[in-house]
Amino acid sequence: MKKLALSLGLLLSLSSLTYAQVEDVEKKFNREEAISHFTYLASDELKGRDPIRPEIEMAAKYIASEFEKYGAKQLPGASGYFQIIPFMMSTPPKTGEIVISGEAFTQGETLLVLSGNDLEGTYELVDVGFGMEEDYEGKDLNGKIAVTSVGAPDQMSPGALFSLGAQKTKIAQEKGAVAIVEMFNIPSVPWQLVSRYLNRTQLAVDQGTASDLPYIWIKDPKNKIKSNMSKASSTEARFKIEKKINKAIEGKNVVAWIEGTDPELKNEYVMLSAHYDHVGVGEPDANGDSIFNGARDNAVGTVAVINAAKYFAENPPKRSILLAAWTAEEKGLLGSAYFASHPLVPIKDIIFNLNIDNGGYNNTSIITVIGLGRTSGDQLITEAVEEIGLKAISDPSPEQGLYDRSDNVNFAKLGVPAPTFSLGFTAFDDEINKYYHKQADGVESFDLDYAVKYWKAYILSAQKIANMAEKPFWFEGDKYESVGKELYGIN
Repeated sequence: MKKLALSLGLLLSLSSLTYAQVEDVEKKFNREEAISHFTYLASDELKGRDPIRPEIEMAAKYIASEFEKYGAKQLPGASGYFQIIPFMMSTPPKTGEIVISGEAFTQGETLLVLSGNDLEGTYELVDVGFGMEEDYEGKDLNGKIAVTSVGAPDQMSPGALFSLGAQKTKIAQEKGAVAIVEMFNIPSVPWQLVSRYLNRTQLAVDQGTASDLPYIWIKDPKNKIKSNMSKASSTEARFKIEKKINKAIEGKNVVAWIEGTDPELKNEYVMLSAHYDHVGVGEPDANGDSIFNGARDNAVGTVAVINAAKYFAENPPKRSILLAAWTAEEKGLLGSAYFASHPLVPIKDIIFNLNIDNGGYNNTSIITVIGLGRTSGDQLITEAVEEIGLKAISDPSPEQGLYDRSDNVNFAKLGVPAPTFSLGFTAFDDEINKYYHKQADGVESFDLDYAVKYWKAYILSAQKIANMAEKPFWFEGDKYESVGKELYGIN
């Protein structure tokens, strides 16, 4: 009977604590203020928060001012509340043509010049596999063109295809190549989609002299070019790439932190993140609207992080909170990738990343957590969502590869448990596509009662993770388990 009484007492105590946490979040949440943040970040004034437009600076300063106003601290090594990123903006060439063995490839059709300077002349081609360091062994690239396949044997997701480019370009430049040409032959990623997305102004992290090297994709679905190269003693190509524009641009991640209360656990960080950029201004729709406001993607997520800054500055948990609003997610996860490679706190001290990214929602009774069920902290997210009156579900569209298409993956692949806390969707259906990267994605089309529940659930989820007795970690067998063990020194 004593054991039963103790068990009941413990249960009642935990229930009371849970109720108190939910009540505290509910009581201290300022709906009007949150919606005001939302309305501004998704306003026409910010012109869709494109990282290559000047209005992105207004968004960054706004987020930073809210972090400061609420009492979040500046990170050592940051420039105030900013992590400065040296970007290079590159436009498509006015003329882009490559002729290989009599076959012509033209810009926007079968050819994409992604970055680098103009190039004209005839050069020898050298096959260097996937273009990694080991693929150059025994090969002379001085004054020649490095020819590679996109991606890498174990990295074929759309995100990997883009992100590996910078690494490969730097290696090619170090080996003396005058350009790098990648053969695009991934059946699962349509060339038409790639061409539409990439045949426009691109943004990349400035790599110094490596950024001068022309980086090019050619459509070659049957791998014909490399196959023909293997049969010939040598292969040459004629290049005519003219009138590209390359311009240095300063990018800004907005970062801050809140110190935890536990003497030991405060040395660990729960990182709360969302990208604040969107796709900017484009062709007018049927209503004459040319501004892609990005309320769903991802002003609503940015506001969640701002709300969390306010709550945790007043109610710090045991662990410290790291706040991050990433730039240039829409340009290839660039802001988060820069932080991951230039961290302002040691990556091993970040024990969880509760990221936010969104395409939209078609069910206001749920929250979709991309990656739910992969770490020991996920049950607490499920509990928090339920306590706010919603239900957490896992990714309903794994074929979309969403886990590896958002900022969370830049930390997951280093070993940090990192799910993405998304608006509720059960499929990529017409309701999602009605707003996803469309001009109609504005606050006026958003269910604000649902937004408020979403924001509260995010705060409560973060609180539970930050107060866990044990560090959250990947479940056994997860593809990021081994790198996580290496990061945290787990045997």
